[in-house]
Amino acid sequence: MEPVVRLIPLGGLGEIGLNMMLVESGDDLIAIDCGLMFPDDELPGIDHVIPDFTYALERRTGFRAVVLTHGHEDHIGALPYLLRELPVPVYGTPLTLALVAERLREHGLLETADLRSMRPRDRIQAGVFGIEPIRVTHSIADGIGLAIDTPAGTIVHTGDFKLDPSPLDGEAPDYRRFAELGERGVTVLCSDSTNVDRPGHTRSEVEVGQALGGRFDVATGRIIVATFASHIHRIQQVLTLAARTDRRVALLGMSMQKNVTIAADLGYLQVPPSIVVPLEELASLPARQQVILSTGSQGEPHSALALMAAGEHKYVKVERGDLVIISARVIPGHERTIGRVVNALYRLGAEVLYEDNAFVHVSGHASQDDLKLMMSLTRPRYFVPVHGEYRHLLGHARLAESVGIAPERVFLMEDGMGLELSTSDARVVGGFPAGRVLVDGKSVGDIGAVVLRDRQLLAEEGLVAVSLAFDKSGVVVAGPEIASRGFVYVKENELLMEELKKAVLAALAERDSDAPFDRELVGATVRSAVRHFVNQRFRRKPVVLPIVLEV
Repeated sequence: MEPVVRLIPLGGLGEIGLNMMLVESGDDLIAIDCGLMFPDDELPGIDHVIPDFTYALERRTGFRAVVLTHGHEDHIGALPYLLRELPVPVYGTPLTLALVAERLREHGLLETADLRSMRPRDRIQAGVFGIEPIRVTHSIADGIGLAIDTPAGTIVHTGDFKLDPSPLDGEAPDYRRFAELGERGVTVLCSDSTNVDRPGHTRSEVEVGQALGGRFDVATGRIIVATFASHIHRIQQVLTLAARTDRRVALLGMSMQKNVTIAADLGYLQVPPSIVVPLEELASLPARQQVILSTGSQGEPHSALALMAAGEHKYVKVERGDLVIISARVIPGHERTIGRVVNALYRLGAEVLYEDNAFVHVSGHASQDDLKLMMSLTRPRYFVPVHGEYRHLLGHARLAESVGIAPERVFLMEDGMGLELSTSDARVVGGFPAGRVLVDGKSVGDIGAVVLRDRQLLAEEGLVAVSLAFDKSGVVVAGPEIASRGFVYVKENELLMEELKKAVLAALAERDSDAPFDRELVGATVRSAVRHFVNQRFRRKPVVLPIVLEV
C-alpha cells in the first residue's frame, strides 16, 4: 500500500492571517506556523482570533514539531495558546525565536518552552519528515520557506515571501536551492497568494530606502516615521538615513523599543553609535536634527501616532513644519482609521506622506512575475495556493494554470479541507475541524455567536433595562424603573419613559391573576412589551434586560 501524506490547513486559506498548516503521515504530524488574526468590526470586544487546534491535539502523541517561517504575528501569535495545551518543540530562525520568546514570556510559558534554532539549509528530522529551511526575503528579517521530504515526495512551502535580488542585509533568496529542488522533483508547491492581483515584480527594499533618503535630505524640520515594529530592514534604513543627515532618533511604542533591542542584540540591526537617544534628549535638539520612529502605521487607537494626531501624546506635539512619513501598506479594513489620523495630522500643520501620495513603502509579498518565477524554479507536480482570502487563492490558481500547470493538478482549498497525497495521486478530502477560536482577555473559545450578536446589538441599538419588584402574591410593589444606554437619554425623554412604563404595566395586568408567580414568565412579558413599544415607535430593536425582584 502506498504511503499517504495529508496537508490540512487550519487557517490562512480563506483569510489574511491565522496561518497554520498541518502535514500528516501515519502517526506523525507537524505544523507549519501557528498564527493569529486580528478582529474586524464584526467581532466587537475580541482581542484576537486563533485557529482551532482540535485535530492537532487529538494527534498529540504524534505531534512532532511546529516549524515557523518568520516572526510576524499572523504566523507566530497563536503559539502561546497551543503550547499551553501541548509543549511541542518549536523550530525557527534566531530572530523568529527571539520574537516568539518575548510572546511566551508575556504568557509565562518561556521557561517550559522547547525552542530550537535553525538556519537556512540546515536539516531537521521530525518523525518521518525531513525539513530544510530555505532563505527567502520578506518584510521581516530571517524569513524562510520550507522543503519537507515526506513519504509521498517533497513539499515546498514558500512562507510569506518576495524575490528581492538586492535585500538590505545581503541575504538574497536562495534561487539555486529552489531550482535544485525543482530538478530533483517537487510534489507540491504551496505558495503565498497575498499579492497575486499585482502585476510585475515587487520592488526592492533598497528602492524605498533611496526614496526616503531624498525626503530626509530636503526636510527642514522634525521627521516622524511610522512603520511596523517588526520591519527591521525599514528601521535600519531610517537609522542609517538619520546618521547620514546628522539627526538623532527616539523610539516610540513598546513593541518598537523591544524589537529594536532584540534585533540589535542578535546582529540583525546595525545601530550607528549615539544615534538612538531618549525622547527627552531628542526634544532638546533643534527640530532639523530630530527623527521619531513610531508605531501606529495603521492608525490603531492609543498607538503613538494616533495619540500624536489627536494632540494627546504626553511628550510629542505635532507642529507646522513636521514631516510625517507613514511607511507601511494600509491593511484592508484600516482605511478609515488611518484616514482619520492623516486628516488630523494635516490639521496640525504637518506634511504627511503615505502610500496614496508618495513612494514610501514596498510590499513584502511576491507579485505576479515573482510568483511565476517560483513556479518555474520548483516545477511542481501539484500546486496549492495559500495565504490569502478566497479571491487571492482563486487568482493564484488561475495564474498557475496560465503558466502551464494543468487545472486538474491545481487544488483550490480552504481551511478544514485537506490534500491527500500518495506517490501516484492527489485528491481533496474534507471534514477537518478548522473553526475560528475567539480570544477575549483570559477567555479562549468561550465567546460564541450569541454573545457576539448581543455585543453587536448593544453597539448598534443600545440597551433598555427595566426593573420591577413583586411581593409574594405577584403584585407589583415597586417600579417599573427604566434605564437606557445607547438608546435614548432618559432625562431628556421623561414623557417617553412614562409611556413605556404604562405599556409594561398594561402587559403585566393581562396576566392570569390566578396563575402562580413565575419570574421567568414575567421577564418574558416585560421584554415582549418593551420590544413591541420600541419597534412600533422607533423601528429599533435594543437589547431589553428585565430585572425582576421578589420582596
